[in-house]
Amino acid sequence: MILSGVIVNSVAVGFGSLLGVFFRDKFNKKIIDTVMSGMGLCVLYIGISGSLKGQNILVAIGSIALGGILGELIDIDDRLRKFGLTVENKFKKGKDKKESLVEGFLNATMVICVGAMAIVGSLQSGLVGNHEILYAKAFIDLFVVLAMSATMGIGVFFSAFLILFYEGAIVLFAGTLSPFLSAVVIDEITCVGSLVIMAIGFNILGITKIKVANLSLAPFIPIFIYLFI
Repeated sequence: MILSGVIVNSVAVGFGSLLGVFFRDKFNKKIIDTVMSGMGLCVLYIGISGSLKGQNILVAIGSIALGGILGELIDIDDRLRKFGLTVENKFKKGKDKKESLVEGFLNATMVICVGAMAIVGSLQSGLVGNHEILYAKAFIDLFVVLAMSATMGIGVFFSAFLILFYEGAIVLFAGTLSPFLSAVVIDEITCVGSLVIMAIGFNILGITKIKVANLSLAPFIPIFIYLFI
């Protein structure tokens, strides 16, 4: 089944999120804050490691710039926030609204969707029916979202639905993209995606407030850049 890897990844994210919410009451605020900081450091590590795959710094710079411009014009961050608020209002009417579903949803979505494994793994599933990368990603994501939901709450859970759509779309359209995906292009996709992941890590650590969602198109820009160079 062509979407097997995507479905397994989505289920792992949903299950890990629910586990984190269930166990979060077992920890006090100090533990949660420390875990949150550790989570930010791990996300930075993932981003730094992947960013070293890049072979052309100008491609990385151009991709981030163009991706940022497109993201701002579309205002992906605002659209995702509105979607998150709609879900929040629907599920939290009459309840305590101290905890925002939106931040958990946005942060988890960016961590599990923007990474190179999501893009390359989905392409591999769609092109050759090999789901190994997405299966490995599912295992990693389960523990990542467990930690995130323990600190950010149930909002993380709803990212499971978006990853189902996001990775599923890449899988289904992989055949169309295959002629443009050389090894060099994949390396640049990995680099740019990892730079965006670093931005997530800085946000989690409270160092910056970057609208990461508005950079989410950047990892796809190398495909178009290499059409013209």
